[in-house]
Amino acid sequence: MASSMVDFLVSRGVEGADVLEVGGGVGAIQVELFKSGVAKSVNVELSAGYEDAARSLAKAEGVEDRVTRRLGDFVEDRDDYEPADIVVMNRVVCCYPWMEKMIDAAVAKTGTYLALSFPRERWLVKSGFALGNVFIAASRCDFRAFVHPVAEIEAIATNAGLVVRHTDTDFIWQALVLERVT
Repeated sequence: MASSMVDFLVSRGVEGADVLEVGGGVGAIQVELFKSGVAKSVNVELSAGYEDAARSLAKAEGVEDRVTRRLGDFVEDRDDYEPADIVVMNRVVCCYPWMEKMIDAAVAKTGTYLALSFPRERWLVKSGFALGNVFIAASRCDFRAFVHPVAEIEAIATNAGLVVRHTDTDFIWQALVLERVT
C-alpha cells in the first residue's frame, strides 16, 4: 500500500512539498518522497524503538538535515505540529482506538493531500485482528489493533473538504489518498 500511495503522490507532483508522517517508523515513505523532490519532513512516532534505524536510514540517504523526528502522541499533541502539504498515515489508524480523533487531527494538518492505509473491513480481516488481539492480551500487552469502519474514515475526511483521488486494496489493507479542494 505504501508504494501505491507514494506513486500516486509523485504522479501529482511533490517538488518542494513538506510532509508530516504520523507513525512513520524508520521513515521509509519519507525517503521515497525525498527522491521525488519533497523538501522537508516531520515524522511523529510513539515508539522510540525506531530512532536508531531511522537516523541511520536518513544519513545513508543523505536527508538527515531535512527530517525532523518527534516522539509523542500525534492526536494529543496535534497543536504542536504545523500543517503540511502532505500528511501520511500508513498502517497507523488501526493502532489507535479513537479513529475519529486521529482522522480529525490528520485532516486538520492536511494542506493538500492526506494519504492513509488501514485494514479492510472484511470478516476475515476482522477475525484475524480479533485473534491477534487475543494473543496480544495473553502476553499482558496493552496494545490492541482495530478495524475501523471505512465509511466513517472517508466521511470524516470528505466532510472536512477532502476528496478521494486514489484508492488501492490488497487482501488485508486499503489505501486512500485524498486531496483538499478549495
